[in-house]
Amino acid sequence: MNKFFKSSNVVMRFFNGLNRSVQLPAPTHSVRQLCLLAEDIELRKLLEGNVFRDRTSVVFGSSVKYTWEDTHSRCLKLASALVQLGIPRGDVVATLAPNVPAMQELYFAVPMAEAVLCTLNIRLDSSVVVDLLKNSEAKIIFVDQQLLQIAQGELSLLSKDKTIKPPILVLIPESENSVPPIRETYNIHETENLLASGSSNFTIRWPKTEMDPISVNYTSGTTSPFKGLVYNYRGAYLNIIATFIVCGMGPMPTYLWTVPMFHGNGWCFLWAMAALGGTNVCLRHVFGKKYI
Repeated sequence: MNKFFKSSNVVMRFFNGLNRSVQLPAPTHSVRQLCLLAEDIELRKLLEGNVFRDRTSVVFGSSVKYTWEDTHSRCLKLASALVQLGIPRGDVVATLAPNVPAMQELYFAVPMAEAVLCTLNIRLDSSVVVDLLKNSEAKIIFVDQQLLQIAQGELSLLSKDKTIKPPILVLIPESENSVPPIRETYNIHETENLLASGSSNFTIRWPKTEMDPISVNYTSGTTSPFKGLVYNYRGAYLNIIATFIVCGMGPMPTYLWTVPMFHGNGWCFLWAMAALGGTNVCLRHVFGKKYI
């Protein structure tokens, strides 16, 4: 069992202990059960990409424009491909990438495979990222092409530690038509080719309880050694609801991604945008004057 699932069990026991003296209705921990109970409000259709299927989900430059139906299909394929690579429930999938469409898709594909997402700060140096990969026990890392040289240095450092196995590397290309700078092997893949190997008929692996981990985040370690924080499904859901309220978000908004998706799960905005049928405008680089 992954250590993050062990920690979620500890949290469950803690809350159960607090509630021991209080008579409460038995909680429904199965997300699948919650979806079945909510059929009348079309929750399952929302999760299956049917409510906003024709709405634009992602815009990236002039070359990429997906609908929510496209995004749903791509995420299912990516989740399927992760499982085919041998990523079981609870394994950590790391990323080292800016605000590109692949990052948005991983926020859904990784939980669909019941894995745990770990979005790493792209501004950290190699030695710190190596420590985070060791601590998270990441089995696979998605790396943007522009950060490939840094990632290869990190994997080289990891390979010197004979006690751990370096994660599988998946390259995120600069564009759909760009030629990968490295050759694909059993331990190196390219995102679009990996996605093409998956199935859009993949059955989503639902979490067993709302306390299961959906992601693990780390501080940047600028003032002290890095610290990790595990987000569970319940916490992510509550943060999404809070986002709606605090930001006064209405239906089908458009969000320009000028802040990093890797910071605190992008404040859960990626999941919030899906719930509202919004459009994510992705930017690899942010140049203030250009977008004002």
